[in-house]
Amino acid sequence: MLARVARAWVGTSGWRYPPWRGTFFPEGLAQRRELEHLSGRVDSIEINGSFYSLQRPESYRSWVAETPDDFLFSVKGGRFITHMKQLRDVETPLANFFASGVLGLGPKLGPVLWQLPPRMRFDPDRLAEFLTMLPRSTGAAAELATRHDERMDGRALTQIDADRPLRHALEVRHPTFCRPEFVELLREQELALVVADTAGTWPHLEDVTADFVYVRLHGDTELYTSGYTPDALDEWAEKVRAWRAGEAPTGEFTVAPEAPRRPEGRDVFVYFDNDAKVHAPYDAIGLAERLRAG
Repeated sequence: MLARVARAWVGTSGWRYPPWRGTFFPEGLAQRRELEHLSGRVDSIEINGSFYSLQRPESYRSWVAETPDDFLFSVKGGRFITHMKQLRDVETPLANFFASGVLGLGPKLGPVLWQLPPRMRFDPDRLAEFLTMLPRSTGAAAELATRHDERMDGRALTQIDADRPLRHALEVRHPTFCRPEFVELLREQELALVVADTAGTWPHLEDVTADFVYVRLHGDTELYTSGYTPDALDEWAEKVRAWRAGEAPTGEFTVAPEAPRRPEGRDVFVYFDNDAKVHAPYDAIGLAERLRAG
């Protein structure tokens, strides 16, 4: 059997943005066909509607049907868990999240993203308790989903088509996370530390902590609005190639010792979130072209 080759997945954070209509999306394209159109140009998308509210199984199933066979979705965990509960007493909310239809993505389910609020400081005990609760396979997620509360009665999806590994990534926004102890905790739990480029607004860490790397590009010089110059895309392409090759370089954006090189490489997921002025889809396409070229 041939060894699996690590690859890079590049796309955008979401796809339903009115400013994209008539610009990136052709004039007159029906809104229901926007995902189909974008998924023909990128190979992964981060679902962010799941952050704001619990979606429904029929939505996840429709997104599967509208995208190519080799497409992947990342799914953003609910803000009720991360921002309102701040990771405290979240077993039932986690069950509700996984019962809401996430498992309906089947083989198109990529990593789950958990984004912490800017006010949340590094609390190793609270964080470790949360990370330990996260299911590491779709089978474990389905079992957790059966423990949902009455709010999900009649609309829960707790069945899977196959038991697959389930990856998680964590994005932090408070400077107290910029310490080796945090990086080592993620390495122990085998969660990816999100590489977040936020134009200097929140911490930018590039420590490699798992068998994959997760990158969110929120804006080169201005949060959510600025695009990435050709030189900037070249620089990010160089970083992605290194991570994909299994390297874990250290430098100005790392705070812990270098992770061991992974000879089989690491998958890399990159999502552009600079959507306000329609830069995200074009930057994603530009980065993907650079990666295909070399």
